[in-house]
Amino acid sequence: MNLRDLRYLVALADTLHFGKAAEVCHVSQPTLSAQIKKLEEYLGTPLLERRPRHVTLTDTGQQVVDRARRLLKEADDIREVARSERDPLSGRLKVGLIPTIAPYLLPRVAPRIRRSLPRLSLMLYEYQTEPLLERVREGELDLAILALPADTAGLETRTLFAEAFMVAMPARHKLTARKRIRPSDLAGEHLLLLEDGHCLRDQALEVCSTTGAAEDTDFRATSLETLRQMVAAGLGITLLPRLAAEGAYAAARGLTTRPFAPPTPQRMVGAAWRPSSTRLQAIDAVCRVIAGSVD
Repeated sequence: MNLRDLRYLVALADTLHFGKAAEVCHVSQPTLSAQIKKLEEYLGTPLLERRPRHVTLTDTGQQVVDRARRLLKEADDIREVARSERDPLSGRLKVGLIPTIAPYLLPRVAPRIRRSLPRLSLMLYEYQTEPLLERVREGELDLAILALPADTAGLETRTLFAEAFMVAMPARHKLTARKRIRPSDLAGEHLLLLEDGHCLRDQALEVCSTTGAAEDTDFRATSLETLRQMVAAGLGITLLPRLAAEGAYAAARGLTTRPFAPPTPQRMVGAAWRPSSTRLQAIDAVCRVIAGSVD
């Protein structure tokens, strides 16, 4: 039994087709079929149920595939460890971001990271704060980009940049006449917010806790883009982080944004990673690029 044969088996489990699995593995179909047959003979049990034009995993085959996936991931990680030791700024870096940061920060920083760290390949994922941090702790991700403070127990953190909040309102709202919004201006307004689980919801509630704005409890959005559309439709106002209110997003039809008057409420965007990570140099380099990309 070797890693190559396990890769063949996993590819077959993913495609359930010998020809497609062979294409994925860049070998001929007879070669793949023969190696899997040898694997079954070595283990002394069938892993597949073969029928004309169709293949399925046996119960034992499924258990073997589940373990093979873990073994192959560990093998890939071993190669990454060795590669990063030779060249710390190369290889893959698995980065997770929260949904209220990812689509607005990545277009700004990804080209700069590519230019500054050309040998580093970012694998990007999007999760809400709690599952994001859990995946970092478990080693599924190398780095988390999120809003701080958060429950980062057991992890190292650093602040990357401060991001101001802006008020988003319908284009014909009375507050559009103001260049800057005071918190007291929001008294009596219907505040639209994200659903539970988004840290931005808690941050917006904290900002508005003393303004007299009332949350619209009949509506909670799953994304900032849904919030944006609801505001444009005249259903209320919301708070948007600056990156989500600038550039292409600032031109949303039916929507107007205004900054707060000083002192401007803001959130801190930061990074979190395992102190035992073998990718500390790559993490530091990526953090430096991000911090220098947002003014």
